[in-house]
Amino acid sequence: MDVKRIENMVGGWFVGNFDPSVLRTHDFEVGYKFHPKGEKWDVHYHKRSVEITYLIRGKMMIQGRELTSGDIFTIFPYEVANPVFLEDCEVVIIKTPSVVNDKYTVPTEPGGEA
Repeated sequence: MDVKRIENMVGGWFVGNFDPSVLRTHDFEVGYKFHPKGEKWDVHYHKRSVEITYLIRGKMMIQGRELTSGDIFTIFPYEVANPVFLEDCEVVIIKTPSVVNDKYTVPTEPGGEA
C-alpha cells in the first residue's frame, strides 16, 4: 500500500499525466477542489478534454444555471466554464483525456462576464 496526502498534490489534482500524482496516466485526471464563496475563477475552456464535475457541497452558477450539492455536470471541449461560487463549494473533477496545458482562459469584461 502507498499513502499520499492531498496537501502534497498540486492544486488538488491527484491522478493524471503529471507529477506528483498517485497514478500517472494519459487517460484521465482526477482532482478535489474547495472553492470559497465568491472566489474568482478563470473563465476558461478546454480544446481536447471533457470535464465532469461532481458538486459535493455548496451552490454555484455555471453557464447561467444554478447547481446544488449532488449535481454532476459535464463541460465538453470548447464549451466555456464560467463558475460563480454562491456558497463554499467542494467538488471532485474528472477530465479525460489528461492533456497538459489544455486550459485556455477567456478574457472577461470589467464586470466579470465573458
